[in-house]
Amino acid sequence: MEINSREILNEGLWRNNTSLVQVLGLCPLLAVSNSVVNGLGLGLATMLVLIASNASVSLIRHVVRPELRIPIFVLVIASLVTAVELAVKAFLYDLYLVLGIFLPLIVTNCVVIARAESFASKNNVGHSALDGLAMGLGFTAVLLVLGAIREVLGRGTLMDQADLMFGASAQWMTVTVLHDYRGFLLAILPPGAFIGLGLLIAVKNVIDHRQKSTARQAVPAPSQPSPVASD
Repeated sequence: MEINSREILNEGLWRNNTSLVQVLGLCPLLAVSNSVVNGLGLGLATMLVLIASNASVSLIRHVVRPELRIPIFVLVIASLVTAVELAVKAFLYDLYLVLGIFLPLIVTNCVVIARAESFASKNNVGHSALDGLAMGLGFTAVLLVLGAIREVLGRGTLMDQADLMFGASAQWMTVTVLHDYRGFLLAILPPGAFIGLGLLIAVKNVIDHRQKSTARQAVPAPSQPSPVASD
């Protein structure tokens, strides 16, 4: 079956979103999404690993023996995660300290190995890299939305500590949404992450249901055959 780029993007961003549909990679998603900056940092790192691992697996898919594919895929992913972790440590050290163990834990992210096995090992390099980009963008988008909700409710700000990613000159990017706000502690604690993700999944399900209902109503009903007059 031929796959086009639009279908791949739609799968990763919406229809088969890793967080809202597949519900994979929840450990880093729930732990790091207490702010927009933290979510953006982990999302971009995961997206880079997804693109590189999918492309690498697609390149070697005809060389790897079937019984050895999973260990080799894990080895490739671990090497790429180490490279990304060292790059973040070298250029964004403060962000590296904040993300902590969740950067190396990208190796165990089910999303990465699942896309390598189910998609990259069966498709060409271009489609595999695009699939990694789409899945990474979908994961990053959920991190950003959930991080924004939790940060606004928990601290009353957006893009707090933007200097962790963009340098000291980016402090102006911090926006105070709620002035004189004491904060809502539950929002930035783990229970707030579960509640926020549940609400996002519910919103997506409502949108999908309405789209299906609209599509059904747009389909014309089959015409009934006219009755045959009897003599």
